[in-house]
Amino acid sequence: MARAKEKSVFFCQECGYESAKWLGKCPGCGQWNTFVEETVSKQKSETARLLPSSEPVLLHEIVYDDMLRMDTGIQELNRVLGGGMVPGALMLLAGDPGIGKSTLTMQLCGTIQLDASVLYVSGEESRQQLKMRAQRLEVKNEKLLILTENNLDAIEKQIQKLQPKLVILDSIQTVFLPEITSAPGSVSQLRECTGRIMQWAKGMEISVIVVGHVTKDGSVAGPRVLEHMVDTVLFFEGERHNQFRILRALKNRFGSTNEIGVFEMQEKGLLEISNPSEIFLSERPQDAIGSVVVPCMEGSRPVLVELQALVASSPYGQPRRMTNGADYNRTAMLLAVLEKKMRLPLGNQDIFLNVVGGLKIDEPAIDLGIVVALVSSMQNRPIMDDVIVLGEVGLTGEVRTISFLEKRLIEAEKMGFRTAVVPQGNLKRNQQYPIEVRGVSHVSEALRVILGGA
Repeated sequence: MARAKEKSVFFCQECGYESAKWLGKCPGCGQWNTFVEETVSKQKSETARLLPSSEPVLLHEIVYDDMLRMDTGIQELNRVLGGGMVPGALMLLAGDPGIGKSTLTMQLCGTIQLDASVLYVSGEESRQQLKMRAQRLEVKNEKLLILTENNLDAIEKQIQKLQPKLVILDSIQTVFLPEITSAPGSVSQLRECTGRIMQWAKGMEISVIVVGHVTKDGSVAGPRVLEHMVDTVLFFEGERHNQFRILRALKNRFGSTNEIGVFEMQEKGLLEISNPSEIFLSERPQDAIGSVVVPCMEGSRPVLVELQALVASSPYGQPRRMTNGADYNRTAMLLAVLEKKMRLPLGNQDIFLNVVGGLKIDEPAIDLGIVVALVSSMQNRPIMDDVIVLGEVGLTGEVRTISFLEKRLIEAEKMGFRTAVVPQGNLKRNQQYPIEVRGVSHVSEALRVILGGA
């Protein structure tokens, strides 16, 4: 038998762009020094045609019912997925090493209720290691099957034999196709393996969760085409030394991408946090200087978080600017507004801004809270404990309207807050609010109301 012809091709590790020669800059994504050489074989797989070909169907004959979603048994995961898991969906779960991805998937195996088996495929751990994790998490599912395998052809044969309703593959960077001569985790392997998984997930209506690694900059490892091929991209984030974890949907064809799920890492696994506001505010000091509470929207859920600011004289010629959990560029813009419109001397001050709890917020409704926290720290004036602040700040210092005001105020009332400083444009005549509201139209007016002057 003649040997299959092989050739070398250069792939971009960021976006998967293919080139016959090495290039310094990728024409696809614009990144430098991302091309790697891989050997591509034209050999065909013996098991590549396991699935029957699809037939066209009239649109009005297709039966769809939203109740077909599968309840995962984890309400925070259901919220992020849009109400549950869709049959035939291909989902990518990514996160930093040690953040809890394998813990979440193993807990899912124990909570989901299906009339068919669940197949957990691991290319990184042995059966004994998986058994130890299952015992620690108290996973009791008599229909859970464990397979330790890296060869995707062998995995496909087992899926054809077992016909599971849910397959978990940990991780996509460890599996390979024998006909692709490059190493597991390479651009060619990732692209071909994901494409093959997508074929039998859709053809057999099997829900598949593939676990993926992340790079040093926090993005999903592998070519960007990997994220384009899947239906849902879930990102598990949080500090390794912090017990709280945030599950966020970066892409979701079956629901909103704004929802988040909040978990707490404990000895026996991940605990769902149904009221994140209570957790994030549990250790807030009373009458603290530079500390303010802002209600932010995470999808349909309002969450109260604490913003902390520290302004101190810089001993060096170049002052430091650091933000954790808030957008750096937007914070720099607000500092410029305070210097220009409020004439506050911030140019020689070290400024540190922190969102407590590890949450990342990027909505403009927290602008006024950032401004108030900065001025409070600079002028050493405490902020009352029972006040929340919200509003977008423009470049001229005006306070602009925000969305979902009533939802935010209802959440604030539940947590015991009595007063809210909000944009004047949000207030309506004869409107009853859960707590007392004070409307402001400019930053200077907000500072007078909260701090008694600026």
